[in-house]
Amino acid sequence: MDGTLYVVATPIGNLDEMSPRAILVLKSVKMIACEDTRETLKLCNRFDIDTPLMSCHEHNEYFVADKIVEILKRGDDVALVSDAGYPGISDPGNVVVNRCIEHRIKVAVVSGPCALINGLVGSGMDAQHFLFYGFLDHKQGERKKELIELTKIKNTIIFYEAPHRINESLEDMLEILGDRQIVIARELTKKFEEYLRGSISEIMTKIKAKPIKGEMVIIVEGAKPEPAVSYSDVEVLEMVNSYIQQGMSTSDAIKEVASVTKIKKNEIYHKFHQN
Repeated sequence: MDGTLYVVATPIGNLDEMSPRAILVLKSVKMIACEDTRETLKLCNRFDIDTPLMSCHEHNEYFVADKIVEILKRGDDVALVSDAGYPGISDPGNVVVNRCIEHRIKVAVVSGPCALINGLVGSGMDAQHFLFYGFLDHKQGERKKELIELTKIKNTIIFYEAPHRINESLEDMLEILGDRQIVIARELTKKFEEYLRGSISEIMTKIKAKPIKGEMVIIVEGAKPEPAVSYSDVEVLEMVNSYIQQGMSTSDAIKEVASVTKIKKNEIYHKFHQN
């Protein structure tokens, strides 16, 4: 029998949020694959976990994934953790999970803290439908391209951002997305946990006056639906006649006006021929 890969969520700041099940799993497995052995060692020392550690980060994940599969194929269990939160969410982990799935090895997830969920729920913004984007590109040109692709998303959008890039990211958001309402959640579950709420411009003013530290979750309101434009019968008929005068057939002119006004072609057809 193959072993099981346990994907274990770990505290995002407050170590008291480490679950009894997570501790039990980390103590029982043959090996713990972790993003940074130094960070995971602190966690292990806190909960008297003496399981051997194996480094598994973005630069060696493909190589280590094969090593983990070898261990699992021998029938031993392995735990996969990142420095904080869920492996695979803006952290290494997906490669290992997918390699195990390819080899038909059981993958079990041990629930725990998640910064994006904490930030979203505490923000007060719409949590029924949302898009988690993660980190924007660190290069401004690419970052702006990413934001342009998100301009029409109507759902709440969640980003992660580092403190040294927060001002630049907010400037680009203001330029591309407009002055939307946002919430910045930082130092989540820690002593100095804080939620900053307001428009992008208001938040920019606050943090320029008093710089903030710590990993951040940025929750941005979705795009507001564009107000419907109403057209009178006279305006619709004038548009149809204008296209006809430009050389269009009546059918094509009605089709073009329907596309512009979002009025059904049949309605425009009847208005035109009743005139």
